[in-house]
Amino acid sequence: MLKSKTFLKKTRAGGVMKIVREHYLRDDIGCGAPGCAACGGAHEGPALEPQPQDPASSLCPQPHYLLPDTNVLLHQIDVLEDPAIRNVIVLQTVLQEVRNRSAPVYKRIRDVANNQEKHFYTFTNEHHRETYVEQEQGENANDRNDRAIRVAAKWYNEHLKKMSADNQLQVIFITNDRKNKEKAIEEGIPAFTCEEYVKSLTANPELIDRLACLSEEGNEIESGKIIFSEHLPLSKLQQGIKSGTYLQGTFRASRENYLEATVWIHGDNEENKEIILQGLKHLNRAIHEDIVAVELLPKSQWVAPSSVVLHDEGQNEEDVEKEEERERMLKTAVSEKMLKPTGRVVGIIKRNWRPYCGMLSKSDIKESRRHLFTPADKRIPRIRIETRQASTLEGRRIIVAIDGWPRNSRYPNGHFVRNLGDVGEKETETEVLLLEHDVPHQPFSQAVLSFLPKMPWSITEKDMKNREDLRHLCICSVDPPGCTDIDDALHCRELENGNLEVGVHIADVSHFIRPGNALDQESARRGTTVYLCEKRIDMVPELLSSNLCSLKCDVDRLAFSCIWEMNHNAEILKTKFTKSVINSKASLTYAEAQLRIDSANMNDDITTSLRGLNKLAKILKKRRIEKGALTLSSPEVRFHMDSETHDPIDLQTKELRETNSMVEEFMLLANISVAKKIHEEFSEHALLRKHPAPPPSNYEILVKAARSRNLEIKTDTAKSLAESLDRAESPTFPYLNTLLRILATRCMMQAVYFCSGMDNDFHHYGLASPIYTHFTSPIRRYADVIVHRLLAVAIGADCTYPELTDKHKLADICKNLNFRHKMAQYAQRASVAFHTQLFFKSKGIVSEEAYILFVRKNAIVVLIPKYGLEGTVFFEEKDKPNPQLIYDDEIPSLKIEDTVFHVFDKVKVKIMLDSSNLQHQKIRMSLVEPQIPGISIPTDTSNMDLNGPKKKKMKLGK
Repeated sequence: MLKSKTFLKKTRAGGVMKIVREHYLRDDIGCGAPGCAACGGAHEGPALEPQPQDPASSLCPQPHYLLPDTNVLLHQIDVLEDPAIRNVIVLQTVLQEVRNRSAPVYKRIRDVANNQEKHFYTFTNEHHRETYVEQEQGENANDRNDRAIRVAAKWYNEHLKKMSADNQLQVIFITNDRKNKEKAIEEGIPAFTCEEYVKSLTANPELIDRLACLSEEGNEIESGKIIFSEHLPLSKLQQGIKSGTYLQGTFRASRENYLEATVWIHGDNEENKEIILQGLKHLNRAIHEDIVAVELLPKSQWVAPSSVVLHDEGQNEEDVEKEEERERMLKTAVSEKMLKPTGRVVGIIKRNWRPYCGMLSKSDIKESRRHLFTPADKRIPRIRIETRQASTLEGRRIIVAIDGWPRNSRYPNGHFVRNLGDVGEKETETEVLLLEHDVPHQPFSQAVLSFLPKMPWSITEKDMKNREDLRHLCICSVDPPGCTDIDDALHCRELENGNLEVGVHIADVSHFIRPGNALDQESARRGTTVYLCEKRIDMVPELLSSNLCSLKCDVDRLAFSCIWEMNHNAEILKTKFTKSVINSKASLTYAEAQLRIDSANMNDDITTSLRGLNKLAKILKKRRIEKGALTLSSPEVRFHMDSETHDPIDLQTKELRETNSMVEEFMLLANISVAKKIHEEFSEHALLRKHPAPPPSNYEILVKAARSRNLEIKTDTAKSLAESLDRAESPTFPYLNTLLRILATRCMMQAVYFCSGMDNDFHHYGLASPIYTHFTSPIRRYADVIVHRLLAVAIGADCTYPELTDKHKLADICKNLNFRHKMAQYAQRASVAFHTQLFFKSKGIVSEEAYILFVRKNAIVVLIPKYGLEGTVFFEEKDKPNPQLIYDDEIPSLKIEDTVFHVFDKVKVKIMLDSSNLQHQKIRMSLVEPQIPGISIPTDTSNMDLNGPKKKKMKLGK
């Protein structure tokens, strides 16, 4: 049966276009119930159970299926994901509405529907002849959809009666809309609210905790007076933004001060790029990363960023007077030039809430169900939740979701989602850091895995099309020990004309990941492989990352090769790009490659190739440095794990060899060569990588620190910085140069991906290269996959597709990649920090030499070379008399009593694990030498209690 849908659409020119679409109605769409005589049991995908027994409900004891409306799916997804909830009918009407309103919830519901054990069935009611409804005159789209859902629910109940005479199967309509529920009951449809149904599941009382509390008014705290001003409606906000009354931006909460935040203004507003907010009422219930509308306050009310560290330590959520007293502390007398544009939040444009990891702060009131949850991220406020499991959840990491924030509540309301495990356990803490840094780490879905090649796999004749056979070349790979995802391999050989041929061969990942399929979409979403201390979160499934794409030795592998003809002075004479098939002759570690290069007894083809590569790499590096490329330093640590417990038993800085540099030089050269090629071919939509030059103010700390040692650092160009770092040597202090390079690294900007058609500054500051991209690691970086596709089209080895030449789509990909790379870095650092804590937990208290990297007003930041570990030594402690501190920002220096500390001074510190705050365990450092009475701790600290009092209420903060 054919219907036609007609609607009007406004054109860009301002006209109106009438659009008519054909809408087919069918009789052969199955209900999803197996063995249904009425429709022959026809269904697609996972089906409902024939006689569902669980969960047992006191409201509807007979077997039943659930049919939720749109709002239940949107707001109660945590309940629906619970293993106890099965046999759910998801209507096409509902699914379409969810898709339009929340992409994350839509993805979650699709994942649940694909899980065969859950027995969720998607019913295409909009194409079923008996359940399709047309919009009536005067009926809005929302009311039409509500009616369509009720029609489908009624049809199901009548349809299931036809299965057999004694069939008692029912379809229960779940809605939180009072009017919709009343209409359903009038029409003879069994209907309950989500809360009524969940509370009826007597065998699953824990499900009640997962209910989202939706009515803000209903959940306002009793006796609560109004704390916050009302948020303006979206229509008023949009008008205000258009007229310039309000500014739109991203809300960034402070880690150091819960009463302060900044809003980064969107667009080209250079005058007020960053607005400061101070005080609870001005923050007005905004949460980190929300898109907000702010009103700029008059200049007389502008404030300076506070230097006070304030953490929310209150348990009494109604004690607002104390907050006001703390807010007064922030307003200290400052010079006018320190004042910043200041504002207040008037409304929320888009909430960017996510599930938060943290711990329960159990209420002092016995038998109370209402407790405060303290997130691990200090930028997120505490959350009020109701739970009957408080005793079980104490001392555990849990996940909580925010539901709303009433005007008269000090904290937002939320609900318990799930229990992650005991605090401090390795698996639990790894899960927390992955969730907190938004690292996608769920197992790859069946939809994604279905696009992998079928095993056993081999290279076919079709694969060899547009591909060169390079299996005869003496190619080898050089990687860290234990590396299984080998992206790159190299070769070097002498040509008959006396020149050298050098090849960089990169795994041809784009051959296996085709544009637009589920595997491609998941790789694009993940963006990068994340390397933790004991775990690797792959961007692509293991079959590709560790097998078919990995350029292991003695197997044929598909590659993308960049081959240069060079003279012996490493000058490029010719460049060729080709898809290829290779057979690596050796998979070496950096140490093994170095041994071959250095050994007088080895002269085989692999070793000769390595020596040729190493010789050219040294010339390339020298030339790069002469152009102004920076050689910076950051202490990287490597953990040695116990083979049984997998706990860290040793911690040392990574050793870099000549071969590390050798591989790096050729990867850089390949990336630059490819960048030039793809930009030549696609000037508007090449995916490139740039590294902006830091603003001069970034270098102040480096220049001052060098000056304190009578050294001059010039920062006007990358070349002058590189040269002055090379000159900054001290015969009596050999480690000084490394410290300066570590400090210089801190001054740098973040390198980012961008689309060439959306930017005109391509320069890579750190590499002193006018153009750069990423081509050499497609197994672990999605940017490289896109670059491979661009290069393949440029050389005629593959065909293009629309998104590849759409600069706006490419810019969106770059935005996600930059976010994913940043989060991966933070997750890696968090993993190192956690394993460092484990190491010192087992090691106990140790004393080590350290160098001062920064001096602060009340502390020094030190680096311990032995462990590559950085930490802060505080000189002001709670409940202790404060010493006399004199801070000089110009030198910079910190005087404590009669001792003066400068940057790069050598000190001795004690390192210990401070477990007094379970949620935020940290490495604590105390000064041992130089000796300052009342500050330095004695060498013998065996009697120190580092775990704090035996029973202590958990507080948020230091």
